[in-house]
Amino acid sequence: MTRRRTVGLISAVVSEGSPLLKGLGLIRRADPGPACYAGRIGGTDFVYIISGMAKANAGHAAGLLVRDFSADVVVSFGIGGAYQGAGLAVGDIAVAAKEVYADEGVETTKGFQPLEMIGIPLLRVRGRRYFNEFPLDRMLCRRALRAALTVGRAASGTFATVSTCTGTKKKAAQLRDRLGAICENMEGAAVAQVCSMYGVSCVEIRGISNMVEDRDKSRWDIPLASKASCEAVIAFLAGAGRKDE
Repeated sequence: MTRRRTVGLISAVVSEGSPLLKGLGLIRRADPGPACYAGRIGGTDFVYIISGMAKANAGHAAGLLVRDFSADVVVSFGIGGAYQGAGLAVGDIAVAAKEVYADEGVETTKGFQPLEMIGIPLLRVRGRRYFNEFPLDRMLCRRALRAALTVGRAASGTFATVSTCTGTKKKAAQLRDRLGAICENMEGAAVAQVCSMYGVSCVEIRGISNMVEDRDKSRWDIPLASKASCEAVIAFLAGAGRKDE
């Protein structure tokens, strides 16, 4: 038995989605608020919102997709930085298995402590308490990884969402070791949180624009990373309209 899905797409800025916009010839909808586009790939209907940078904008966009457009799958995509040792290089693709708020918590004399130390969860839903971590839909993440591998090199693992971009090797190593993360971004955990709130499946796909190290933008390749993530999203959508029940 199969069911066609409506998929919601979110990227923070237009440069992350420009290969998708140009490749599919999408036309902006007249809705107020953030830029919004609609289209179809194969049997998959989708709505794409350019949310604006960082967590508040991304969470708002996820809520719009779920409540206003009845999306029952949300795909967050764009660029990200890879941590050393993740097995990723610039131009590769990362797929999130879990999203973690990296800097929500308490800074103590013994170092950073996550939100469990405060004791107040970010979300309570269906008897579960969520603090810093939000696991993503395993089946869809596997499907997204398979789609990404048709485009290029790809890996799956934990993503870290930060408010302050990491610009030193020392801080990058601390986050990598504390979280076991492969990729850093500024929006994904907020999208995962809102999706968990509404019981909607969430997927996150990012092209690697840079290594997380001492900040040097001359070593970045944002167009290549954006192209990789958009191609992976398109490949995912081409098979995302059918779900085995």
